[in-house]
Amino acid sequence: MPKERINKQITASTVRLIGNDGKQVGVVSISDALRRAEEAGLDLVEISPTAEPPVCRILEFSKYYFQKEKQAKEARKRQHEVEIKEIKFGPNTEDHDYNFKKNNAIKFLKQKNKVKFTVRFRGRQMAHKELGYNVLERLKIDLAAIAEVDSEPVPDRNLLSMIVTPKKDIDKILEKNAQQTREAKVIPSPVETPQE
Repeated sequence: MPKERINKQITASTVRLIGNDGKQVGVVSISDALRRAEEAGLDLVEISPTAEPPVCRILEFSKYYFQKEKQAKEARKRQHEVEIKEIKFGPNTEDHDYNFKKNNAIKFLKQKNKVKFTVRFRGRQMAHKELGYNVLERLKIDLAAIAEVDSEPVPDRNLLSMIVTPKKDIDKILEKNAQQTREAKVIPSPVETPQE
């Protein structure tokens, strides 16, 4: 159901009128505005009801409403809903596992999602929570170029967690890093030695 009031639904006594050509007519009485809309064979639509006096426009309401719905649908389509992806570590995570999970985190950050890193302690590991803090600190340093810490490490029973958010220009940063890596891997052509 449309929110805009049209034709006889408009209750103001005077309105600021915009013609069907988009040009401003000025402040007129509601009866004059309705008459002009009727002469044009179009509708009088209250565009801005909160303005003083309300702004009304002469247009074809069905077409206007269709365009407005289409724009709203496009806006919803372009909107990205941020998810929180969780990646779990142990306090004694080996380098290979650490790098694998860190690369997954980078993939999630590229998709503009937040990442929650969780370190789970089991049994006697509870006595060495500093190992968990070390893992999270290492992640914080490794991802500093592309992510910002949303919440610092928080202990909760046998868990330690930290949330990071991707930086606004993460795509540019990753592209720049990839470019530098490609340039570093360029192998110089072998130098020909003069033959005698």
